[in-house]
Parts: sequence; C-alpha cells; structure tokens
Amino acid sequence: MKRKVLSLIMVASMMMASLVGCGGASSGTATTDSGEATEQTADEPAAELTGIDKIIAEAETMTLDELAQKAIEESNGKTFYGVGNSSRGKSALPLFIEYLQGIDSSYNMEFEWQQPKNNKIFEQLSSDSLKSEGTFAMTLIQDGNQIQTKMVDTDILKTFVPKEWAEANGTTPDAFEGFLPLQTLNKVFMYNNTGSAEFNNCWDFVYEGSHPLFMGVDSEIVGKNFLMMLTEDKYAAWMKESFNALDSTKQAYFQPTVKEMEKDASELGLGADAAYSLAWIKLWINNYNEQTDDGPICNTLVDKSAKDQSGLLVYSKLRSVEESASISVNNINVAAYQDGYTGIGGYGYCHYLFLTKNSPLPWTACAFIAFMTTTEQGFDAWGKDMGGYSANPEVAKAIEETYHHSEGGGDEFPAKNDRGYDWWTTDGKLVLEDPAYCSEVSFTVGSWIDIQDHYSAGEE
Repeated sequence: MKRKVLSLIMVASMMMASLVGCGGASSGTATTDSGEATEQTADEPAAELTGIDKIIAEAETMTLDELAQKAIEESNGKTFYGVGNSSRGKSALPLFIEYLQGIDSSYNMEFEWQQPKNNKIFEQLSSDSLKSEGTFAMTLIQDGNQIQTKMVDTDILKTFVPKEWAEANGTTPDAFEGFLPLQTLNKVFMYNNTGSAEFNNCWDFVYEGSHPLFMGVDSEIVGKNFLMMLTEDKYAAWMKESFNALDSTKQAYFQPTVKEMEKDASELGLGADAAYSLAWIKLWINNYNEQTDDGPICNTLVDKSAKDQSGLLVYSKLRSVEESASISVNNINVAAYQDGYTGIGGYGYCHYLFLTKNSPLPWTACAFIAFMTTTEQGFDAWGKDMGGYSANPEVAKAIEETYHHSEGGGDEFPAKNDRGYDWWTTDGKLVLEDPAYCSEVSFTVGSWIDIQDHYSAGEE
C-alpha cells in the first residue's frame, strides 16, 4: 500500500479538530510572523526586531540601487548559494552579478544554484535551517501548501517584499499580505483535434471514456493543490455553473455522482456548491492517465496519432514542439481558447521567493530578489517563454513588449498566442492556488483526495 486508508469518519474528525485549532486569536493576543498567538497587553510595546527580521525590515524601505550597494559590500569575493524548483535561477544570477558590476567594476561573486528533485527541497531547507548560519541565502520555491505548513509556520523561510515591487502593485511592503510571488505559471486543458472528440466544457474531461493525461497528484503536489482549490467557494460556484451549462444527457450522467458527494461536502465542512467540485475531482482521479512529466504529455498530444486524447499540462511546453509531418502544435487545441468553451481552463500556481532565516548573505539575497521582481532583465530568464507571468505589472508589460507572447504563434500556430495573465484569470477561468486555503483544508479535503486516489489505484 502506498498510503494508509482513512475513512470519511476519520477525515471528518480531523476536519473538526483542525477547525478548533484554527480559531483566530482572541483580544489581548498578537500574532507572530510564524502565525503563533502570543499574549500581549494593549500597552505593551512591540518587540524590537533583531537579526534577519531587522535586516528585512530595513531592506523593505530601500530601492534596488540602495540594496545593490549593501550587496556589494557584503558579498564581494564570496560565494552565493541558492536553491529552487526552477533551474532558471542559475540563468538569472550572472545577470545580477553583471548589474552589480555596472555599479562597481571590481565586484565579483561566485555562485551555485541547486534544484533538488522529487520534492526534496523542503527536506534540504529544513536541514539547513538547523545550522547557526545556513548554506543557502535564499530560495525560489513552489507548492503553497507545504510552504505554509513546513517553511513559514516553522519560521524557516522569511518573506521580503521589495519596496519598488510593492509600489508597482499599488501597495507597500508592510501592507502586503502573503508570500512574494516571482511569477504565476499556468497548466491548461488541451486536446488533440485530429479526431472527432469535442471538449466544450470542463466536465467533458471527466465524461465517460475520457482519460486525460496528467501528472499524478503525488508526482507534483501543485496538482493536488489544484484539486483542493476547486472546493473553495468561488471555484465551486464555477463548477456548478459549468455543470448547469451541460446538455441533459451529460447532466444525467454526472448527477448521481454529484448527489453522492453532497454528504461528503457536508462532512468536510464545505460550501453549498462543493458537491459539484468533489464529483468532478472524484471522476478526474478515477479516470486520468498518470504521466511522469508534462514534457511527455505534450509530445503525445501534438502527434496526429493521438486522436481524441486530452491532457492538463504546462502551457509553456508548446514552445519546444518541433514541427514535422506527424507532429504539430496545430494538432492540439487549447480548450479555453475555443469559442463556446465553458468552465475552468486550467490552474495557476506561483514560484515564491524567500530568504532563509539563517541566510549567510541576507543583503545580497534581498538585492537579488528585488532584481528578479522589479527589472525586466532580472525576470528575463522566465519571461522569455509564454505561460509564465511576472507578478510585477510593470515588468509583465515590458516582457510583452519585448517578446510579444500574445503573437507568439501568429496566424500559423494560434495555440501559441498567449492571451496573458489578465485573460487567463478572468475569461480563461484559471483556478489560482491560495496557500492559506490549501493549508486550511489539507487534512480534510486533502485526506479525502488521498482516499479517492487510493481506490483509483485499486488498493484495498
């Protein structure tokens, strides 16, 4: 068995326990950065910041150029170690060094960027946090749920919000809530169009006979976060709306599962529309064709031999398709781009940036994070490809003016004409990861998803 079976009764019990434990702090308490409630009287002054927290607070009042001066003083002649889920940090660091050398030609810094596989980044950061001075200065990391529970609630990672990034987003560092996103990436529904199958509604991907290609929920945890997010009230309402848009035959096919899920939704403490989401999730888990990576999914779908097949995969994979007699981007449709398509078009998740609590080069880490989030040059390693959207609107605009992703495929390959973040999060109905919500329902909805996955694998 790959996991222990949990009954719905146990899941409901866990839900109730978590609800009790997640009650807000009462009056007379304060909340620390790690989310813990501590007693504090009305007249008691706030604790004075020390160490990395003090550096971050000061850094959040400074411009990139001011941070650069601090970085030059701190790291000249040293080695900078970073770790991340994206290998492109390795491409961004030389550009950062070049930027600093433009200020001080004598500046030099060596660097090493690590990209742990198989979700080992959390173990690596946890282990490094036990040292008085860590190895890693900062991290670029994904999976909001685990970041919240394993990294932020435990005070291992620290959020730094660059002043100029906040200004570009119409806020200030102290007013901004949440983690600092470098970018949002999207995974979208696609299907091979060389056959006769039609996917006009997100429910078509779980209709009888459909087996979409998808990385398993244990292969890349952001996929599980996507399923958990579907139960949030906003997205559950979307699932109900798209169900109501189905014809009577398809509604009749799905209705028994929706009815069955009403009890589960109630036991899990979810909203009125969540039975639709749970029904879709249950059918999705029971029917998807598990793949090891998005690359093979893309390679399969763009081949004309893959008639009627569909998948949920990173949009940017289309950039690397090599055209041939049997393989073409034109052999697939992006579902949400089709006239009359109804329902969710895919999901979005972020790459977040943090300092480590024991960063050996905190000023340099702050300057590097500001460089990536406030300049086109700093984001270029990610921005040169479609399907990855800077969280800084000014940088996003500059990237589009440089690369013209909205016209990336032209008339020849319309599927590659990226409609952009604003379109995807409105008309495209992208389901966006919310770390706080995922963390809140991880032991309830998350355990329920594990049960479905267990039975879909045929385990007893």
